[in-house]
Amino acid sequence: MGTTKTDIYTDQQNLMAQMAKALGHPARIAIIQYLLEQDSCFCGDLVLEIGLAQPTISQHLKALKTAGLIKGNVEGTSVCYCIDFEKWDLMKNLLSPLLNRTTTQLKNCC
Repeated sequence: MGTTKTDIYTDQQNLMAQMAKALGHPARIAIIQYLLEQDSCFCGDLVLEIGLAQPTISQHLKALKTAGLIKGNVEGTSVCYCIDFEKWDLMKNLLSPLLNRTTTQLKNCC
């Protein structure tokens, strides 16, 4: 999280921020959406599916993998990617209370 003092936040807040940051780019959203549509790990060329250069795709895959949202397994000369559903469910469980919080009770003070 850059130069912020992550130790003043809870482990849960830091984890939520790390996962949200990993989703903070439209290319990563596109990759996640594509992988969620697959019935199994995807071993094809994400460059063709997403439309970005290979180094760019690799950077986005690394960010998603670092956050734990996807897994990559080497199969022969290629890497197969899939959603890490355990971490995906964890992210949903962590973020849902925050995102589902009702705002109708709050006054429009700004």
